[in-house]
Amino acid sequence: MLDAAGQLKTTAGFNRIGEENAFAVLARAGALAAEGRDIVNLGIGQPDFRTPDHIVEAAVDALRAGHHGYTPATGIPELRRAVAVDLDRRFGVDVSPESVMIMPGGKPTMFAAIMIFGEPGADILYPDPGFPIYRSMIEFTGARPVPVPIREDNAFAFSAEETLSLITPDTRLLVVNSPANPTGGVTPRAEIDRLVEGLAAFPGVAILSDEIYGQMTFDGLEHVSLLTYPEIRDRLIYLDGWSKTYAMTGWRIGYSIWPDGLFDKVRKLAVNGWSCVNAATQYAAIAALEGPQDAVAAMMATFDKRRALIVDGLNRLPGVSCVMPRGAFYAYANIRATGVPAKEFANRLLEESGVATIGGPDFGILGEGYLRLSYANSSDNISEALSRMDAFLRQLDNYRR
Repeated sequence: MLDAAGQLKTTAGFNRIGEENAFAVLARAGALAAEGRDIVNLGIGQPDFRTPDHIVEAAVDALRAGHHGYTPATGIPELRRAVAVDLDRRFGVDVSPESVMIMPGGKPTMFAAIMIFGEPGADILYPDPGFPIYRSMIEFTGARPVPVPIREDNAFAFSAEETLSLITPDTRLLVVNSPANPTGGVTPRAEIDRLVEGLAAFPGVAILSDEIYGQMTFDGLEHVSLLTYPEIRDRLIYLDGWSKTYAMTGWRIGYSIWPDGLFDKVRKLAVNGWSCVNAATQYAAIAALEGPQDAVAAMMATFDKRRALIVDGLNRLPGVSCVMPRGAFYAYANIRATGVPAKEFANRLLEESGVATIGGPDFGILGEGYLRLSYANSSDNISEALSRMDAFLRQLDNYRR
């Protein structure tokens, strides 16, 4: 069947699906660089470090040992056990390996959770500004996306009171993200305690806790995992992985913890959707969890220095302010005083000054007036980007005069 434009007619769900604009910015920055432009990319959210050598060697050893075939859809047993041991080490929680699902990255867990609970007539709450795939997948299922405001005046932590006030009889799923993308916000224990206490009044609401940045906090700040609250474990979906912590974005491996009643549904989705995660990567992931963690500590120490550099530099720019992020590796700068819409600002900054960033509206309807900058880049490149932004802003100011 053809649509009114003469194209093959697709389902309504696919007409609603969005995307992650960071990849579009990455492609445009790459195209400009291919033309000979000097581009500083503070747009993409991936560590600029190499995967540690012992992890790479584990994958090579696995290939040489003949691990070339299919694995169980849920992941190899050795990796599922390693995940359970690691969670006990980090949080002191008892997780059965049988509840661990190995995934090809973090997004498949979002996809699975939202597919399970999203349908017309259902509400799904998600952070805004937040990772854009949350809303995209909610709209794809036909569910109603309900934004949970994430506010600068609350240090970009979520408010338990405000979150709970948005739950209705139609709410099926609540998405929580701390430490957060794009803001770098970290929600403190007291607020999470209040959220969990309040959720007791809504036993039919499932929770997806995206904790992919859980090992990336600063200033000695504690990361509080929702896994540590036994009263919600029977409806909690926990998302984590290796991409950020171990600089393994291109390896495409993550994991999630599922309640008993949902695990087999996700297993079937894996069988239908991707069969399994590639074998060698799973052995590399074991090495990441069981091997030395010094590379993680060194990476975070470097990020901490860059965090101070970029926030200090942003706060010196005309019309720009930035609160100190408490986790992840993003600075979420307030550019409202420049008077330039955020998407226009980001596009012009790339095209005219060669600095790639992401406009706040790409992270939600409440993102206007903000710009996300990743400090997963060298200090020299961050300094160069700040210098170019300063020149760009002063040119704007002169133009206004």
